[in-house]
Amino acid sequence: MQNSISTLNPATGETLAVYPFASASELEAALAQSSSAFSLWKNVPIADRASYLVRFAQVLRQYRDVLADAITQEMGKPVTQARAEVEKSAALCDWYASEGPAMLAPEPTQVDNGHAEIAYRPLGTILAVMPWNFPVWQVLRGAVPAMLAGNTFLLKPAPNVAGSTQLLLQAAAEAGLPAGVFSVINATNDGVSAAIKDDRIAAVTLTGSVRAGTAIASQAGAALKKSVMELGGADAFIVLKDANLDEAVRAALLGRFQNGGQVCAAAKRLIVEEAILPAFTETFVAMAREMKIGDPTDEATYIGPMARYDLRDELDAQVQATLSEGATLLMGGEKIAGAGNYYAPTVLSNVTPEMTAFREELFGPVASIIAARDADHAVTLANDSDFGLSATIYTADTALAEAMTVQLECGGVFINGISASDPRVAFGGVKKSGYGRELSHFGLREFCNAQTVWRNRKG
Repeated sequence: MQNSISTLNPATGETLAVYPFASASELEAALAQSSSAFSLWKNVPIADRASYLVRFAQVLRQYRDVLADAITQEMGKPVTQARAEVEKSAALCDWYASEGPAMLAPEPTQVDNGHAEIAYRPLGTILAVMPWNFPVWQVLRGAVPAMLAGNTFLLKPAPNVAGSTQLLLQAAAEAGLPAGVFSVINATNDGVSAAIKDDRIAAVTLTGSVRAGTAIASQAGAALKKSVMELGGADAFIVLKDANLDEAVRAALLGRFQNGGQVCAAAKRLIVEEAILPAFTETFVAMAREMKIGDPTDEATYIGPMARYDLRDELDAQVQATLSEGATLLMGGEKIAGAGNYYAPTVLSNVTPEMTAFREELFGPVASIIAARDADHAVTLANDSDFGLSATIYTADTALAEAMTVQLECGGVFINGISASDPRVAFGGVKKSGYGRELSHFGLREFCNAQTVWRNRKG
């Protein structure tokens, strides 16, 4: 069995560091520390927990550049986007510190012969299995609300961002978070399975692939433990004939190619009404050719390397399969030769529902353009998917867009704007995109015991 993991710079292929996987004794120590910390943390007044988050935000901003550099080195995110990720994560801490305590306040209600309230109590230690594409934001959007609610958070990070994760742990300690409230364990798959079975783990959250979600959710279910699954997406980006074409194209480019296309909630299937399809396609391709791909440490770079070589190989296989099925290649469609894990920004047209690029999630810089006869057909195409994370509608007819939201089978709909995650609104999906919600008051209460307290009047 492999006992360590090497982190690689995807822009150069060089080895950055080697990190050992946790031994059984180290996993036991982490579980014991998290459990012990919970017994104290749950009794810390919520206002004091919020103060820790304010300090955490301050430290994150102090760490911004070093964290961003680590993210760029380990998974290839362009450095400007990496800095923005850290800033967004700090803002998350501030928002929950300000708004979260009121969301956790007991909710009173009148009952027969008495008074009742629903109180939000923490569950315990939350085991989090997190991905590599947003090593700070994705972790903290799960950790921050969980910790504010009084839980402790035990993170199993993606191995290829182990260095970034250690910096995040260091920042949490510098912010004064007590040991064990936020902790990290570089566990193997067997170690994760053992932790899920352990009584000291109260619940599980995972962001990752459908395959990983199926495995972890099955194990959590067998142990009768609450779980939240944020899985893949094949989001529809619908452009109707009356849309502002320039705005729609620019949004589609951002929604598809940010973070090298390695985003779960992203504009993966561009569903365009036939009346404007030629103009949209011509403009999209022309603007896509202007995006700078290259060294992610260059401030001007918009698309860096893909995070791992195996993921690039998988993406290329999906593109080639789609072309063999009859799609048209408008640009890209190949690995870029030379050092680094680069894939050419790719645009496929004439994509239809039976093709690989329509049916599967393409996690990389590939856009698929699909023709729709009208708005109703666009909704049908959007819903013809195993996934249901988010969708975008570009149209000047806001009443039509509102009507379409009722029909779209997904966790979020964005009208004249790209899919986004924001602490003020719930984030999550349906179908094979998972279940449960992160962010907003929904995410804050996901790992709470909604406890009814009923006080009867005497006499």
